[in-house]
Amino acid sequence: MILDKGLGLNAATDLAQSAGTYIDFIKFGWGTAATFKSDLIIQKNKIYHDSQILTYPGGTLLEVAIQEKKLDQFFQETARLGFNAIEVSDGSTSVSKEIRDNVIFLAREKGFFVISEAGKKNPLLDHKLSIETRVAQIQSDLASGSNLVIIEAREAGKNIGIYDESGNIISEELDILAEIGTSKLIFEAPLKKQQVDLILKFGPQVNLGNIASTDAISLETLRTGLRGDTVGKIK
Repeated sequence: MILDKGLGLNAATDLAQSAGTYIDFIKFGWGTAATFKSDLIIQKNKIYHDSQILTYPGGTLLEVAIQEKKLDQFFQETARLGFNAIEVSDGSTSVSKEIRDNVIFLAREKGFFVISEAGKKNPLLDHKLSIETRVAQIQSDLASGSNLVIIEAREAGKNIGIYDESGNIISEELDILAEIGTSKLIFEAPLKKQQVDLILKFGPQVNLGNIASTDAISLETLRTGLRGDTVGKIK
């Protein structure tokens, strides 16, 4: 999953042409989809879709829509702009389990691919979540219809989720999460060392997210064992 923080049309075209084969999802980060002219969003989505990439607005935008009781309008506008996936989260706000489950159900019913997210964007709040709570959230989301669940790490990848203050993986927590099975998880891993560690632990097909658009190709070389960090180590 690549993070699009506001690429222009030319940059989006270049990204799709150079790395589209290796990208599964592109997230229009945060609320950036609400800050551009509709025509640009529609054109970018078409470019990405032509490369078989699923696109979605960041979960924070959905959280705002829920707070303002504009969920129906959110779904309508998201579809109009050409997004074909939805992120359901409560990283910046509080969303009850009932509402969260219902949003996942409605999004699936409307034909969206659903990716939910486990974790808080404020490190202080995120640290209060036990690994057992994260596991329960993941299992609940999958039972409610999420196709995949993201493990929150934000863009920095430090002092949040499964990462310590230096961005190193907290092995004990990762091992517990892995018991669920990694095929349904997307590990946000913006830092190279995180990408390397996760690839070496789970294999080259592990789902990684919040990858910078400029790192799409370099990540693929890690997956295929073409960089010093993984050469001779990929099975």
